Parts: sequence; structure tokens; C-alpha cells
Amino acid sequence: MTAVTPASTPAPVPAYVRAAPGPGLVSAPQDTSGHAPERAPGRDRYLDLLRTTALVRVVFYHLFGWAWLSVVFPSMGVMFALAGSLMARSLSRPAKGPAGLAVIRGRVRRLLPPMWAFGALMVGMMAYAGWRPSATKVLLYLVPVGAPPYPASMGSASGWLDQDWPDQAVGPLWYLRAYLWFVLLSPLLLRAFRRLPWPTLLAPLVLTAVVGTGLVTVPGEPGLALTDFAVYGSCWILGFAHQDGLLKKVPRYFLVSCAVPVMAFGLWWAHGHLGPDGWDLNDIPLAQATWSFGACALLLAYSPTWRRLPRRLARFDRLITLTNNRAVTIYLWHNALIMATVPLVDQLYNVPFIEGRFDSLLTTTYNVWMFLAVWPLIGLVVVAAGWIEDLAAGRRPRLWPDGAGRQLTTGRGKE
Repeated sequence: MTAVTPASTPAPVPAYVRAAPGPGLVSAPQDTSGHAPERAPGRDRYLDLLRTTALVRVVFYHLFGWAWLSVVFPSMGVMFALAGSLMARSLSRPAKGPAGLAVIRGRVRRLLPPMWAFGALMVGMMAYAGWRPSATKVLLYLVPVGAPPYPASMGSASGWLDQDWPDQAVGPLWYLRAYLWFVLLSPLLLRAFRRLPWPTLLAPLVLTAVVGTGLVTVPGEPGLALTDFAVYGSCWILGFAHQDGLLKKVPRYFLVSCAVPVMAFGLWWAHGHLGPDGWDLNDIPLAQATWSFGACALLLAYSPTWRRLPRRLARFDRLITLTNNRAVTIYLWHNALIMATVPLVDQLYNVPFIEGRFDSLLTTTYNVWMFLAVWPLIGLVVVAAGWIEDLAAGRRPRLWPDGAGRQLTTGRGKE
């Protein structure tokens, strides 16, 4: 499959794009160039807060395995929606050369080097343990047009890590495959959205009803990629709607009256199609698609414009800045680091004060100790490998980019 790049002439922008600035960013003077309105520079701290919440929730989910977390906050849908909004913003800026090509190249460049660093370690570890991948399989660790492959199990039952550690470490990389394809297809999707906004927005949900319910089955990796594209496609395009201001043009009572039934349908469908982990929506594509779509629509439609965090959230400013500057690094490494906490926590059983006295208590609270141990490990990886994100983005490398010392004003803060 190859990316489709539209002609360099921008498509006509619907009236709703020209009539209202997108939410979450300061309005800019109107223009008639055929592009979405140019927004003032600066980060929207509400969107940054959503991304941080999504990342933290992902860590909780992979550590504790609580299925209900997929209902409480649809992290993957939120992450795709935010990425779609940023992609639409970048594609709306006038650019030289073929429309979208420079934007795609920039997004891919930011994604791949951090993945190469992670993939080099994972492939090296699996090769050391006896995996002998073909050149084609290794290529997917360089350009993830398909989910990077890995052996089903490695090592022995008595080893430091569970035998399914490759699945735990590499399995979450499906997100990068889906993200890459959304980026490659965004010029075409944005062009379709601006010509036919509602059909384009809802089409992935229809596709999910076809390929995500077993009505039509596409085998193998293409089927998995198509299902992921369908499940999260409407969330990505919701990001377009957020950026272009469409969600602000829809009366809130109407948006809520549409989003809530869609979410209710998702829960109803999930109730009748519970998977091996019960209410885990990740195992129920149509429920995941509809629940995530409705939740993201509400989160983006009600988004305030925050140049600075409100006073009650200001204490988390540096954490939110850090996680947004290192979002790719945290997502890539978090599950492998969760596994790395196991041999560390196991050492507590050898502590004289605990050994033989509090073994059962330690076993009962094992995941809590893993939770306490994983965050320092994430911090170490942020320092050790996070600077690759800066190099990939063409910035000066920073070890701990939490925004400490940046100048804050009542208007836009420097990031």
C-alpha cells in the first residue's frame, strides 16, 4: 500500500472553516486563501492535559490490567484525536511543493528515530535469546507500515521475565503502525473531510461495523491494520473537526444528544460481546469505536482555551510539559519498563525484615510496588533516550524538558 498525496492545489475550505476559528487556540485574522485560518502560536494546555491523562492511563492499564479503565477514559481514541488535530493544523499552513509532503516527512521523521532506538534494543535482546528474524521482519522495525513482529514466547519459565515478554514489550507498537498510516493518508482524508465533513467523519464507524464485527473478515496483518484504522479513524477525523472549528459550530445540546446515544450503543454492544477480559473495550472493536468517538467528541467540543493551566492544576504544569515533550518515548518504553520492575520487586523477598514474615503481604501488594518502581525507570529512560525526540524534531537536545524556568505570562507561555 502506498500513501496517496493529493495535488498541490488546496481544496476549497467549507464555510464553517472560514467562519470561525478553531477551538483551543487564539483566533487569527480571517483570510480567503483557501486554507484553514492560521492560528496564533503556542500550546493549548487543555490538549496537553488530555495527552498526559491518556499516557498515564495507558501505564495504569498495562500495569494493573483493569478492564474498566478502557471505559473510564478512552486513551487511544484521545491520542489519535489530538494527533489528528495537530496534523490538520500543520496541513492547513501554506507550504511549498506538493501539498502535505513536507508535513508528512516531518511527522514521520519525528516518529522513526525514537522507534529505531527502542527497536534496536528489543531486536538485539530477542536475537540474543535465539530469535532469527528475516530481513523483512527487521524492516518493520525501521518503517512500521505493519506491526513489528516478534516471537510468541522466549526464555524459560524460571527466567527473570515471563516467557511472553516480547508480546508485552513490542505488542503496543501497533499504535505506531496505525499512527503512521493516519499520517500518510491525512492529506487525502483532510481533503475529503473539507468537501464532505459528516460522511467522512462517520465512514470509519460504518467500516468498523463491517470489519470489526466479523461481518467481513480480512485475515492477517492487513486485517488488523484495517480494523485499527476503522476503530480510530473517526477519532482522528474528529481532530480535523476540532482544528477547523466544526465542533464549535454545532450546538452543544445537539452534539450531546448525538454523542451520548452513540456511547450508550457502544456499552450496549460491549455488554453483548464481552471478551475474555470482560468489559475491556480493546477486545470489542465496535464498542471501542463508538465509545471513543462519543467521548472524544464531548472532550473536544467542550475544550477551553488554556494558555496556562488553571490555578488548581498549576502544580502539575511541569509534569504535563514533560510528558508532552516526551510522549513518544514514554509510550514506546513504558511496557518494557513495567516488565523490568518484576526482577527489582522480587528482590524485596530477600530483604531480611520481609523474608518469611511479610511474604504474603508483599505478594498481595505486588502491583503497587511495581507501580512505585516504574516511574523512576521511566524517568531514567526519558533522560537516557528522550533527547532523540529533540534531534528528530530538529531541536537542541534536552535531558529533562519540563519547562522549568520558562517565562510565563498572562497570555501565551513559551514552551
